[in-house]
Amino acid sequence: MIADAHCHFFSSHFLELLSEPIKDLPSEGRAAAVASRLGWSDPGEAATLAAVWIDELDRNAVSRAALIASVPGDEISVAEAVRLHPDRFVGFFMFNPVAPGADERIERAFAALHFRCVCLFPAMHRYRLDEARVAAVFESAARSRAAVFVHCGVLSVGVRGKLGLPSPFDLRLGDPLALAAVAAAYPSVPVIVPHFGAGRFQEALMAADQCPSIHFDSSSSNGWMKYYPGLTLDTVFRQALAVVGPRRLLFGTDSSFFPRGWQRPVLDAQLAAMTTIGVTDADRELILAGNFNRLFNDVGLT
Repeated sequence: MIADAHCHFFSSHFLELLSEPIKDLPSEGRAAAVASRLGWSDPGEAATLAAVWIDELDRNAVSRAALIASVPGDEISVAEAVRLHPDRFVGFFMFNPVAPGADERIERAFAALHFRCVCLFPAMHRYRLDEARVAAVFESAARSRAAVFVHCGVLSVGVRGKLGLPSPFDLRLGDPLALAAVAAAYPSVPVIVPHFGAGRFQEALMAADQCPSIHFDSSSSNGWMKYYPGLTLDTVFRQALAVVGPRRLLFGTDSSFFPRGWQRPVLDAQLAAMTTIGVTDADRELILAGNFNRLFNDVGLT
């Protein structure tokens, strides 16, 4: 069984919101025009894209997937996909805690739209992880029995680069050690750090060693390893397992747009790494699906 803890739902509304600064696009059919410029399939309505995702998951024998609303304001698209396929999708949403109306938006996402995880990108939205506004996010997640996803380390958004949009991210703000300070204060809230900390691997290990609520997802190509000479995916898995154990690793791919679709090469590389270091069948099952299904079960987080 496979459950993917990290997929982006690049809806038509996502493309419309993301491309707002671009002036030479039509007002009608804007999302289709952006998709064409990118060489992507037109996402169409949210229900249509959700059906494409279901077909893709079925083709790859993936039982469930986290879908991330990947720009603040696109929660409704993922909410619709989850409403139509609640047994296959779990709703995550990008959230900016320093934006106007943040309190109302997070409460609506949890209470009305039934999201299960809020996603923080401090380098993108420029705030510290150990400030009061982040603690308020954890407070809301605790009340809603939800998880918090926190992107640490290096941050690169490929679609922004392809569209010529600037990415003035402040990488100093994605510090796992600052995350540990707030995570420790909310031990009931599961925390997911994607990409093994995305280049802040040592600090992520230290934070997770201090805070049993911190999990890693294994998603993407983990290209951040280039900052650690000689580091391999085998070594990353071995060290992560040594520090956090098999119950705090979640498999993910970072899949996003079509026609590329679900990224089976990511699965193949991670399976090979787990085989090389001798991960047991039972632990492999936890990483590939068991941990995700435990965190995001049918009645809330445990």
